[in-house]
Amino acid sequence: MVRAEHQAARQLGEQCLSLVQHVQDPVLLIEVQWVVGVSSFFLGEFARAHQYWEEGIALYTPRQHSHHIGLFGVDLGVFCLCFAAHTLWHLGSSDQASTRISEALTLAREIGHPFSLALALDYAAIVYQFHGEAHMAQTLAGQAMTLCREQGFAYYLAWGTIIQGWALATQGQGDSGMAQMRHGLFAIQATGAGLRQPYYLAVLAEVYGQLGRAEDGLTMLAAALEAVRNTGEYWWKAELHRLRGELTGQQDTEQKWAEAEACFQQALDIARRQQAKSLELRAATSLARLWQSQGKRQDAYDLLAPVYNWFTEGFDTADLIDAKAFLIELGLPLANGRQ
Repeated sequence: MVRAEHQAARQLGEQCLSLVQHVQDPVLLIEVQWVVGVSSFFLGEFARAHQYWEEGIALYTPRQHSHHIGLFGVDLGVFCLCFAAHTLWHLGSSDQASTRISEALTLAREIGHPFSLALALDYAAIVYQFHGEAHMAQTLAGQAMTLCREQGFAYYLAWGTIIQGWALATQGQGDSGMAQMRHGLFAIQATGAGLRQPYYLAVLAEVYGQLGRAEDGLTMLAAALEAVRNTGEYWWKAELHRLRGELTGQQDTEQKWAEAEACFQQALDIARRQQAKSLELRAATSLARLWQSQGKRQDAYDLLAPVYNWFTEGFDTADLIDAKAFLIELGLPLANGRQ
């Protein structure tokens, strides 16, 4: 999994699941639920992954599983809660994602197992990065980095370094944030890990875009898409195409606008196939903005309004606030009294 050999990890996970179903051991079963769920998540099968993790959470009791920390290296209840939070965000349930990640942090602190807490802090930092809450992402990543330095957890230290760098850049410290993100990326690559490389490269590309360095951002995205092709890690693929559209559109020519539109359409198609409503909302917002700039106001509204109106929670998150503001700017009515 950490080497991003996702098909091999899935095959092994499926074999484990077949074996453990004959044993009727809930401690082993939760481990296998986690393993198969992870493979499903990184392959972009969010609903399937979420089912495995919720089943694992339902099986989990701290006392029963505590002795397995020494064997597995991490508390599986914490890990299932962390991944469930990430999946819930993708599926469009931001508030439920926040609840699950809070439960993961609480459980990790109660257990008092440093490695479980370190990963919970990093996973929480990414949840808040998804939400666009830079200050919270910075705080949690910083806590993870402190713990990882104390304990010698190089992989999770590098992860926290990237997210804290993104948060700094997003809050106006562009150059120092970018330098920190690049340092974290090099540190992760030095461990030999391939996991999440498309995501890390994407957040780096996003910051390049914020700094007006579209070409550098597009170079990062090309590397990210190459990693997707090599590994089959599809969970952030829709966002890679959307960001590619955003950075391409910055070049401000009709040819580039056409290329950007194709990128947004591709992002939208991928998100819909994956049932990734949060990524669908981002792609729809980007495409609607492009259409509005071309005078296609009604088309923009007809695309974005149904996606926005699907949501029933998370209205204080950056993406939904942004989408609502744009729909109001279009001057057409929102459903369900959300005007």
